[in-house]
Amino acid sequence: MSDSQPQQPSPVPPGGRGEGGGQGARRPPGGAHAAAAESTTLLLSGARLTDGRTVDVRLGGGRIQAVGTAGSLPSPALARVDLGGYLLLPAPAEPHAHGDTALTADGEGPVSYGTDEVQRRATEAALLQLGHGATAVRSHVRIGDMHGLGPLEAVLQARRSLRGLTDLTAVAVPRLLTGVAGADGLAMLRDAVKMGASVIGGCPDLDPDPTGFLEAVLELAAEHGCPVDLHTDGDDPGRLARLAAMAGGLRPGVTIGPCGGLSRLPLDVAHRAADQLAAAGVRVTCLPQGDCAALERRGLRTAPVRLLRAAGVRVAAGSGALRDAGNPVGRGDPLEAAFLLASQGGLRAVEAYASVSGAAREAMGLPEVRVEAGFPAELLAVRGDRIAGVLSLAYSRIVIHRGRVVARTSAVREYCDSAVAVAMDLPRQGRAEPGP
Repeated sequence: MSDSQPQQPSPVPPGGRGEGGGQGARRPPGGAHAAAAESTTLLLSGARLTDGRTVDVRLGGGRIQAVGTAGSLPSPALARVDLGGYLLLPAPAEPHAHGDTALTADGEGPVSYGTDEVQRRATEAALLQLGHGATAVRSHVRIGDMHGLGPLEAVLQARRSLRGLTDLTAVAVPRLLTGVAGADGLAMLRDAVKMGASVIGGCPDLDPDPTGFLEAVLELAAEHGCPVDLHTDGDDPGRLARLAAMAGGLRPGVTIGPCGGLSRLPLDVAHRAADQLAAAGVRVTCLPQGDCAALERRGLRTAPVRLLRAAGVRVAAGSGALRDAGNPVGRGDPLEAAFLLASQGGLRAVEAYASVSGAAREAMGLPEVRVEAGFPAELLAVRGDRIAGVLSLAYSRIVIHRGRVVARTSAVREYCDSAVAVAMDLPRQGRAEPGP
């Protein structure tokens, strides 16, 4: 079997909302082109839904216009994609990426944080994740130290250049916010928000005064109306209790992760911490594929997802490191994260997929997606007929963002010409059908 790399689609004018404008990474902004892309109508024919129905889906204006039985939405003028043999799902989203450090594991010598290099890495990482199906990515970006705001500027440039292909947002991640050294970090964090970082992050575990760090972040987030997304191992129940007490009233909300340390706490202590997080409305983003480089590696245990969900905590799953020091073989594939939650985390396949789709979008403040009329046309078609099978063999994928096909990955499985293969009618991954 061959499994191709995600194919970057031919340039098509982007559309929709977002910062700046542009076409892919190569063409200048163009409002007229963006409007044209939004007005394009596309028919997805013969798609299978999770309830077993086979339907046609018409997209237009970046949204789902209609869903009907197969053959019920005829229009010869429409661009058409044949999804026979594919399962159509709400697209995943990536709530925990590190675009500034991605793809650095194999490099020789020190990692470069020059603006051009970071922009290239962040762009390539976002496109790889798009090929896997993630049409929105939240990238945590370190600021401060010798690199200042340069990496953030680079990721924001990548965001603008990718508009129309994928939605990339940046989380500003300072190292220190308390004491004499933290004063510079706090000033730089304020500048980062003014530059365009839409989420405030950080690692309170690494600050000499974790509580002071939390106070600074939450105060700044309340001042600017920004969500908060913090790195923490979650192994200190007292710190989690203080976080829950401080974060309860903050809107638009607080997310923490990866929280692998919760799995190392005594069961009664972990239950109490989960109850406190749920009562405060604090979300958790776990990383089933492994830790990220923002925290010291303390073991590869994933947050106790079933325990958290039972307490009422809203849990999303992210990919974390993409071939950097945190995980040199990280794939950045949300379907792999869902696979691990189903195979090792005790979730049903449907629940596991929801963790990387609906729950991830909710954690990122994105609108809900359903394969129903009126919802955003953020979709993933995967060859298969059930979610469990898709998580097991998710090779061929078609990714739809704002109502247009933006990425394809095709796989072909072939067996040698033998009597056994013919007699048993062994399954094959079908060849990709031509499309727009």
